[in-house]
Amino acid sequence: MSDRIVLAYSGGLDTSVGIGWIAEETGAEVVAVAVDVGQGGEDMEAIRKRALDCGAVEAVVADARDEFAEDYCLPALQANALYQDRYPLVSALSRPVIAKHLVEAAKYHGASTVAHGCTGKGNDQVRFEVGIGALAPDLKVIAPVRDYAWTREKAILWAEERGLPIDVSKKSPYSVDQNVWGRAVETGFLEDIWNAPIEDVYSYTQNPAEPRDPDELVITFDKGVPVAIDGETVTCLQAIQELNRRAGAQGVGRLDLVEDRLVGIKSREVYEAPGAIALITAHEELENVTLERDLARFKRQVSQRWSELVYDGLWFSPLKYALDDFIANSQQHVSGEVRMVLHAGRAVVTGRRSEQSLYDFNLATYDEGDAFDQTLAKGFVQLWGLPSKIAAKRDAQK
Repeated sequence: MSDRIVLAYSGGLDTSVGIGWIAEETGAEVVAVAVDVGQGGEDMEAIRKRALDCGAVEAVVADARDEFAEDYCLPALQANALYQDRYPLVSALSRPVIAKHLVEAAKYHGASTVAHGCTGKGNDQVRFEVGIGALAPDLKVIAPVRDYAWTREKAILWAEERGLPIDVSKKSPYSVDQNVWGRAVETGFLEDIWNAPIEDVYSYTQNPAEPRDPDELVITFDKGVPVAIDGETVTCLQAIQELNRRAGAQGVGRLDLVEDRLVGIKSREVYEAPGAIALITAHEELENVTLERDLARFKRQVSQRWSELVYDGLWFSPLKYALDDFIANSQQHVSGEVRMVLHAGRAVVTGRRSEQSLYDFNLATYDEGDAFDQTLAKGFVQLWGLPSKIAAKRDAQK
């Protein structure tokens, strides 16, 4: 059997052309692998058939929607993961699950090489190749767009010359990547960071400025896992999908961010993540009720580092695994209900309750029945400030 190369296949122009181009350049057979992470759009069976029509010897479609939600989005939710305190890692979360399926396909089909369609400017080349290297160190990787200066114009010419079944007449002004956790939009007029996004950019969210009635809902968590919405049991995938629908209808989750890419440049990205932002907002508030103070403080540091590792393509790394264990352990008491109102682009928590709550009304109240012994506070304050007081006396002597 000829050598085989597994190609991460999206069904678009670059990867469709890549099938025949890689085969001609390397003499290898190409196995196309498309991974469904809830990106929607075109039917996955149509994508599989297109890959075969473009010359793939095999075409595999992996339905990874539940896997992506439970094994990738859920850890991000429990970490309250927001890169640069804003971005919920939409694309960064999908790359390791795609890399995992590429490696599995390479092993199954006896391929020695994996190919992807990333450029040399972005983060995804790192995420794919570092992930593949961690899972299968012996696999080689090629990236035609990056390694061989493959341009869109070359791809269109290639497709036309060979009569490939691809519509090359439609050119979106944007580069879009999407999955069930959110949607990322870049390039085109957005590259001028003074230009405001227009409504045409958005797909997952409605205009938050349009008048509409607020939407109130209750999310139930069990040990950090969303298990019900308004009393109706949901899987993790269903929770994300339902919040995408309801929060998206209220314009929640729009982000316009100039972010620090791993390769060292700044990039302007527009994101939509209605379900992710609503769920993280609710989860954070339940943690405020159920996590002890020092655990909560340290977890915020862990969450930031976890987000950076995932953004930087280090999902399959020792530090990431160690932080996973810490985060999972921190969730054992994060159970209860959060009530929130979705309206005008915001997800606002209006109520929270939990049998694991550390909030004690009798200690917190200032009214009659206050159980907090305020006479203890004077000595506590004196001891707490003693180191600073001693240092201040020393400095005054200078």
